[in-house]
Amino acid sequence: MSNQTDQRFSSRLGLILCVLGIAVGTGNIWRFPRIAAQNAGEDGAGAFLVAWLVFLLVWSVPLIIAEYSLGRKGRMGVVGTFAKLAGEKFAWMGAFVGFVAAAIMFYYSVVAGWCVYYVIQMSVEPLPLSSEAALGIWDGFQSGTFPVAFHALAMGLGAVVVWNGIRSIERANFVLIPALLLIVIASLVRTLTLDGASEGIAFLFTPDWSTLTKPRIWLEALTQNAWDTGAGWGLILTYGAYMQSKHGVVKNGIITGLGNNMVSLLAAMIIFGTVFAVLGAEMSKAEVLDVMKTSGPAATGLTFIWMPQLFAKMPAGNVFAILFFVGLAFAAFSSLISMIELSTRVLVDFGIARRQAILGVCIIGFTLGIPSAINLNFFANQDFVWGIALMISGAFIAFAVIRQGASRFRKENIDNQPDDWNAGPLWDTAIRFVIPTLAAVLLGWWLYQSASVYAPDRWFDPLDPFSVMTCLAQWGIVLAVFILLNRWFVRRMSSATSESNKVQGE
Repeated sequence: MSNQTDQRFSSRLGLILCVLGIAVGTGNIWRFPRIAAQNAGEDGAGAFLVAWLVFLLVWSVPLIIAEYSLGRKGRMGVVGTFAKLAGEKFAWMGAFVGFVAAAIMFYYSVVAGWCVYYVIQMSVEPLPLSSEAALGIWDGFQSGTFPVAFHALAMGLGAVVVWNGIRSIERANFVLIPALLLIVIASLVRTLTLDGASEGIAFLFTPDWSTLTKPRIWLEALTQNAWDTGAGWGLILTYGAYMQSKHGVVKNGIITGLGNNMVSLLAAMIIFGTVFAVLGAEMSKAEVLDVMKTSGPAATGLTFIWMPQLFAKMPAGNVFAILFFVGLAFAAFSSLISMIELSTRVLVDFGIARRQAILGVCIIGFTLGIPSAINLNFFANQDFVWGIALMISGAFIAFAVIRQGASRFRKENIDNQPDDWNAGPLWDTAIRFVIPTLAAVLLGWWLYQSASVYAPDRWFDPLDPFSVMTCLAQWGIVLAVFILLNRWFVRRMSSATSESNKVQGE
């Protein structure tokens, strides 16, 4: 069997589709419309979109470019890249970045399982006609063993895709991403035919400029951008290790960011248009927005409880419902695949055979995901803790560049590439100053929110799912373990690299 760490994406298109598979996930379809609604003013959500686009440019795109270039230069997973480029004493930072993505993978697989279940449910059963009926479907699903079974199915399908390395991942995304885009476009066309849909779409894009004076709007916009682009996760860095040297990173980074945000906007147009069209005749605008803001158990309200009953009130709603959840499932799987590959590549860098690494990642991923599958409070806690930790991951990615000198790194690895644009000095400023500052401010904001809003009376209790202490305790344990293991990481990777070179030389 060939050395799969030496594999490369066959084309730039293949790389872009795979990275869009990282970026375009449930955060675009499941989370973004709800966050836009929650941050809308009386006149509309357009001002939030402006803040969201600002952070695409100052946070997401610079980090995406950094991840592409770090991966292409290091040709290793996140731990190896940090040891090689930031310095051996900082391998623990790469391990933390990798663990955050893995911890999200544990419960993200559960969400992928939900999506598959709802595809089947929408295909074989009548659509629910009321909130009670829709909630009954959800509660019936959660009360049995189905969440664990579909979680296992999701991890198993993910293992199949990554089994033969980057080439099989590329082939899968050549199907998943175009199919997802076709489904989104078809759904949008269907939405535009609904009476009243234009009012919802107009509300989405109409700005209420007064909302930009609220700090929460900007912080929510940054959080959502970090979530739905995949910037700072280490996933793009991992795929960057397989990109061809001749492919530049600036165009790739901009295409990735813009492509992802375009899908988010299309999904929001579908959701806003559908909800306003179906509920607008019987509810006021304020009541319609309340529906869109509803999180429900583990933030499932709008997607898994409200959308099925909205489809039931539309002509050909069954077809629309199936398309919607197939698209959501495709989005979930394209992102899950990248999470499995990230952890697999780290283990391969440690000298473990790829297929053994895949089996280990998926077995551990399934096992550690079971608590989230059977307990929505545990699920919500993990989503809260490791979602916030993405801010730390983004700062660590920026640090890996800063350690080498942002300007020197740019000139040697990013600018003046054939058929590519230059990042320019503004990229240096974003990496050196803007991203670390935003990470610190955002992290402080969410911890403040936890202490003052989510768990004001139990902020010190690590067992409370939304307390400050649950974040600090879980992060602290992981960081302490990885710092203690730092030397072992370096020795293990050095030994694996020496053995690999020896085998190739024979």
